[in-house]
Amino acid sequence: MLRRTGFVAQDDVLYPHLTVRETLVFCALLRLPRSLGRQEKVAAAEAVIAELGLAKCEDTIIGNSFVRGVSGGERKRVSIAHEMLVNPSVLVLDEPTSGLDSTAAHRLMATLGSLAQKGKTVVTSVHQPSSRVYQMFDSVLVLSEGRSLYFGKGRDAMSYFESVGFAPAFPMNPADFLLDLANGVYQIDRSIERDNPNIKQSLISSYNTVLAPIVKAACLDNSAIQAKGNIADSGHFPPHYRTGSSFSTGISNWFNQFSILLQRGLKERKHEAFNRLRVFQVIVAALLAGLMWWHSDSHNIQDRLGLLFFISIFWGVFPSFNSVFAFPQERAIFMKERSSGMYSLSCYFMARIVGDMPMELILPTIFLTVTYWMSGLKPEFGAFILTLLAMLGYVLVSQGLGLMLGAVIMDAKQASTIVTVTMLAFVLTGGFYVHKIPSCLVWIKYVSTTFYSYRLLISIQYGDGRGISSMLGCGRDMISYNPSCKFVEEDIVGQIPPGVCVGVLLLMFFGYRLLAYLALRRIKA
Repeated sequence: MLRRTGFVAQDDVLYPHLTVRETLVFCALLRLPRSLGRQEKVAAAEAVIAELGLAKCEDTIIGNSFVRGVSGGERKRVSIAHEMLVNPSVLVLDEPTSGLDSTAAHRLMATLGSLAQKGKTVVTSVHQPSSRVYQMFDSVLVLSEGRSLYFGKGRDAMSYFESVGFAPAFPMNPADFLLDLANGVYQIDRSIERDNPNIKQSLISSYNTVLAPIVKAACLDNSAIQAKGNIADSGHFPPHYRTGSSFSTGISNWFNQFSILLQRGLKERKHEAFNRLRVFQVIVAALLAGLMWWHSDSHNIQDRLGLLFFISIFWGVFPSFNSVFAFPQERAIFMKERSSGMYSLSCYFMARIVGDMPMELILPTIFLTVTYWMSGLKPEFGAFILTLLAMLGYVLVSQGLGLMLGAVIMDAKQASTIVTVTMLAFVLTGGFYVHKIPSCLVWIKYVSTTFYSYRLLISIQYGDGRGISSMLGCGRDMISYNPSCKFVEEDIVGQIPPGVCVGVLLLMFFGYRLLAYLALRRIKA
């Protein structure tokens, strides 16, 4: 039965930057059986677009409360189209008219009515529909606190309640009258009885006495008819595709799922990764850093170390804070699609990781290209390339930290707070501000991504420190009155080897992502 049932939630859970057509085509590629070719799946998506009247807006993005896109009614029809792609026999909708005006609600219900006329069983919960919408219902079920008050033809509801002693004092929308009764409110001669439990009990008793036997007999008759196994087909799908047992073989293989999810992710997240504010933020930071350290003197060790530590801070906080929202923001879509069997968790996770990498590395590359040469760091192309590789690796590690915290906490507000506190601890123990860390906190230094990145950048610029030490003429007698020699002694000479830093960062790169994957596994679709 689950294979033949489509469910449309009250809230439209869709990617805001994809167009209507892209949304449904990607859905078709993921949900329809592997026995169908790509063109057949695209044709099925186009058939649903035409059937639900979405052709006029098929090239318009979905949008959300922050991004302008299709209208509320069109967005709801896209959600319905999501489920119609698998050709369900039963379509269940939770308050589909919520948030729509009367005209949009009527158009949506007219669309659902046309689906019902083609053989679909459409079940929907609706709160206070207009009289026009109410007249479209074939059958109506009135519930109050989980107990049935009425079930039968929509046009017969008023006469039934009148027969059991409940009639409106003046002509009104039947839906309003039924909603009042379900809440225990009944108006007699303009006198209102509010939330009277006796009204509910009387209606429940009347239902059990009058309607329940009739409904039970009708259900038994329908079960006998359905046993014959005739299920209607809308006729828009390829003849060899039906929603029966073929659906069990209808999940795309792993690499096909990965490829489709990767394409969809790149289309959706390119807008977020390269939005104007983010690009502006990075370019301004690069120019400010370049101007602040404009052609800095290589002998001024304190200033150079300050620049390297600034790079470590900026590209530790920036990617980790942006990535911490990734999984919490996509949780609703992820759970919905996973419950529909569209893809496996491993496909989704790998597509997310691989798709984010190129987009996350472009802005750091621009930043370093500007800052490195403006600030006058080691004027060797090889040193620039090594610095770039070290920084890009550090960006990916910081991104992994954000992904892990977001996946574990799964609450955007809480996760952003935790990642802020974590990065603050990493920065304070990174090796620039404090050299003698209290013994009870020294362990933070060895799990700090900032510490290993900072050490690696220093190693690329100054090696083991002997060259700069001899250049400055630093000896044991010079350390006491030469500030630069003191920095060389404390920050450059005798520090952790670069190989160890690379190894630890690699371990963090894979470790954070493994923890994020394990955290996602505990979320049940």
